[in-house]
Amino acid sequence: MRIRHAEERDLERMMEIYGFARRFMAEHGNPNQWGPTGWPPEELIRSDIRNGNSYVCLNGAGRVIGTFFFIRGKEIEPTYRNITGGAWRDDSPYGVVHRIAGDGSEKGIGAFCINWAYEQCGHLRIDTHGDNIVMQNLLKKLGFVHCGTIYVEEDSYPRLAFEKSDPGRAEK
Repeated sequence: MRIRHAEERDLERMMEIYGFARRFMAEHGNPNQWGPTGWPPEELIRSDIRNGNSYVCLNGAGRVIGTFFFIRGKEIEPTYRNITGGAWRDDSPYGVVHRIAGDGSEKGIGAFCINWAYEQCGHLRIDTHGDNIVMQNLLKKLGFVHCGTIYVEEDSYPRLAFEKSDPGRAEK
């Protein structure tokens, strides 16, 4: 597998993958994270691509099998400024992964994408819906620590906030 920036030509395939992810989440006890609103909207993905923050994961044959949003910096995610029931562990610049999804064609797509993002910066934050047990288990397996709860603008469901940091590697 490999990662590259998403391009406009990838949009249709990315939206197919998000459709698969919504169905997968609903079938695995998480119907409310993206399902009711058809999240994420195509306009947002177009914006992510234009801004250079959208990525795709390709299999060995070059087919797009996963997609995600990734950005890094200091205080880059406004919803992460207020965390309840805990605290972030590291205040150095960080990367954020959002809207991660795979098409289910290969094992390990999510782990590959998250590990790639972590390798870019050495400090990663990510959040997920309380019903998204699959993602929570993956994050714990990859060494992320649950830090508290954050809230997003898209809906009223709280999100579990996770962080992984290597202070020796994180951007300063």
